[in-house]
Amino acid sequence: MTRRDPPLSWRHGIAQALGAAIAAALAAAPAHATICKYIDADGNIVYSNVAQGKELRKLSCEIVDDGPRRAPGAGKSSSPTPANFPRVDRETQKSRDEMRRKVLDDELASEEKLLGDARSAYGNGAPPPLADEKSDAEKYRQRIARLRQAVQVHERNVEALRKEIATIR
Repeated sequence: MTRRDPPLSWRHGIAQALGAAIAAALAAAPAHATICKYIDADGNIVYSNVAQGKELRKLSCEIVDDGPRRAPGAGKSSSPTPANFPRVDRETQKSRDEMRRKVLDDELASEEKLLGDARSAYGNGAPPPLADEKSDAEKYRQRIARLRQAVQVHERNVEALRKEIATIR
């Protein structure tokens, strides 16, 4: 007698039911349980959340929270600033913000210049081959890849600097 695999639709139904059961278990509300530590006549330690018979001696019990763990500070509302926390007056902060904007503007100008240089070296993907690259096509392809990568890096830097400047008050 040969073994026959169940129909595909039957296996699919079981997989769906199992997936739904796992999802329901994960979505269940956090639970608290009392876990007790017992010792039996042979000296074996037994942990249980239900009362044990008289043959086990209870050592300790504690309430355990087996719900999902939260990162420290998660779910807390903002707390008031302590009275002795150092403060910066409005004019000092404004001057710092202006200095930060100037530094970022200078970096942006520099990065835009580097991007222009990288684009001209890349030559829209077809820079003229160098003398040693005329006989070695692979070397030429590698140089084009490096030039393309340099253009992409400078484009990402320009974009990041513009986003940063946009967040300044």
